[in-house]
Amino acid sequence: MRRLGRFVLGIPGRLCRWTIRNQNLLFVMAALAAMVTLAGISGYWLFYRAAYVLAGLIPLCFIWARIHVRGLDLHIERSNDRLQVGQEVETRLRLKSRSMFTKLALEIEDVTDMPGAPARTVITLPAQGRRNWKISTRCRRRGVFSAGPVRVTTGDPFGLFRFSRSFGERQPLIVLPQPEELPYFWAPAAHLPGEGTVHKRTHYVTPNAAAVREYYPGDSYNRIHWRSTARLGRLMVKTFEMDPTSNIWVVLDLERAVQAGEGDDSTEEYAVRIATSLAHHFLQNNRMLGLIAQGDERIVLDPARGAQQYARILEAMALARAQGQSSLATVLQEESRRLGRHSTVVIVTPSASDAWMPALGALLQQGARTAVTLVDAASFGAPGEARPPTATLGAMGVLTYVVRRGSDLSLMLGPAGVLNEGLPARQRAGVR
Repeated sequence: MRRLGRFVLGIPGRLCRWTIRNQNLLFVMAALAAMVTLAGISGYWLFYRAAYVLAGLIPLCFIWARIHVRGLDLHIERSNDRLQVGQEVETRLRLKSRSMFTKLALEIEDVTDMPGAPARTVITLPAQGRRNWKISTRCRRRGVFSAGPVRVTTGDPFGLFRFSRSFGERQPLIVLPQPEELPYFWAPAAHLPGEGTVHKRTHYVTPNAAAVREYYPGDSYNRIHWRSTARLGRLMVKTFEMDPTSNIWVVLDLERAVQAGEGDDSTEEYAVRIATSLAHHFLQNNRMLGLIAQGDERIVLDPARGAQQYARILEAMALARAQGQSSLATVLQEESRRLGRHSTVVIVTPSASDAWMPALGALLQQGARTAVTLVDAASFGAPGEARPPTATLGAMGVLTYVVRRGSDLSLMLGPAGVLNEGLPARQRAGVR
């Protein structure tokens, strides 16, 4: 009884809100008020009958719309919750009517906060009918979004009232950045500790088999050393050591103060795309790769190989935001202990300041080999005469690439975008 009383008492308030939002309802109520006024003034029968029709139309349309949105069952299936930019989120819907009446003009909307217009469709469902269809939404930007619930909206034939029902729950959706191929990219090799292998055990298969051990459940059969197995009478597997290759670090500058542009045409998005493409390039070549980025949260991924490292980097890049307060100089100073003589450091930054050059010089003195990818903030509309410090980097002998707005990354991270001024002849030849 209390619920019924609250519902009845709340009807006038709902009518007021619907009246404000719905111009059709406002027009009908204004016409009703006009007919009542004219009927009271003139006493003419036509005004009375028009008032009766309008007065009966409002509750009739209200009841129609309320009944029309009930008696529906909707089953939702989503294909995946982790996609890459350019892929489509597929949602399969199965709608069933339990009503004895035909459902006219049901508007179906898959609610999402992804960029772009949400997927909508309008269908008519017969009495106790069913309908199956698929909705596809293209992922246009990296990040964490939500998909769902699915909203079903309908109303009365005169458009006075509209009611909606939501089915399903909000589902998180991670959109990973899409890497680009870098066939021409080159970075200087680090100084290695001698001619031999790096004596460090690894669970990856490398050309350097170091020893054998007993077989454990879960070991791959292609690691079994059959001669030792035959000699000892029990299964033995090979262990491996690291290849004599350097660690590669990608340092991504996500300081808020140095960014320019908005949306997809921003230095933030270009820098993230570059870092993702570099990760794909090096890990495809089975190199040891680590990542350092200082955005709204600090990201430090130690060097590793393989698909798991690539998946971690993709997820970190999907969540990264250029909201950092630490400058690139601070990040390089704080992380200098990781970037030693046996490392190659690839810096990605839109900074047009020379303030981080002393920190870069300290890395060079430690023996680290470096390459810098400058995202030209001026081409993204940065205020003032913000120009990348190419002259300073050339004087330091640092391999430098410059990427501008609208440029092709696969070309600019190659001979088309490299600045060779100040580089030794051997490095210039390597770039070409």
